[in-house]
Amino acid sequence: MGRPCSAALWCALALALTAPAALHAQTAGMVEEKLPPPTGLAPYFTPASADPIAPDADGFLRRWLLLEPVVKPNRTNTGFTPSYVRGVIAPATYPGKFEAVPRDGDTAPGGLRWHALDSSLFDVKLFYLAQGLGKPTYGVIFWAVTVINAPREMRGVRLAMGSNSASRWWLNGSEVAGLYGDRRMVMDDVVSRPITLRKGRNVLRGAVINGPGLSDFCARFVGEDGKPIRDISIDVK
Repeated sequence: MGRPCSAALWCALALALTAPAALHAQTAGMVEEKLPPPTGLAPYFTPASADPIAPDADGFLRRWLLLEPVVKPNRTNTGFTPSYVRGVIAPATYPGKFEAVPRDGDTAPGGLRWHALDSSLFDVKLFYLAQGLGKPTYGVIFWAVTVINAPREMRGVRLAMGSNSASRWWLNGSEVAGLYGDRRMVMDDVVSRPITLRKGRNVLRGAVINGPGLSDFCARFVGEDGKPIRDISIDVK
């Protein structure tokens, strides 16, 4: 799904707030890179390198631990309502210890494997991940984890998310964003309340549920001025 021309800032949670107006200017006119047809995980993903990486020029987080899709047949009568999504994407349904950060190659319950990958695009193409691994692409849940290293305590930042379809996100164990309904991936679609990145290690964790279509997500942190935060590093350990 291509990168939209402007940000759509909606708050799907009672705790979510509208992003600063400057965020609109930061995301206006951005165009997604064009890639050739996929072969395996290429060109959408490459194995994560040994060293931490910075966010991209627009602040998007491109390094993730991604779990092979968990099969979850589609609910067709009412769709991805908040109550349904909170039931199927929750700490209790996480495949393993919710507090733990998996390692590349670790196996979760059900024999599903974690993969440490760098995304070639600002949005993480989950559909092509599943397709490249020969796994189910529809009626599935994708779990994602990454580690954010902050050089200092950062107060008043916000997590800006987009996903196709519904998703939930936690920072250091506390829920910070939820996106509900059978939605398109739009950058900065939901922006969290002001939160704090601790000095040092922070764990961002979430999951996306996919129905009958493509699936992807994008994530970045923005400051009180609405500008993307780039003086952090991203790792998977």
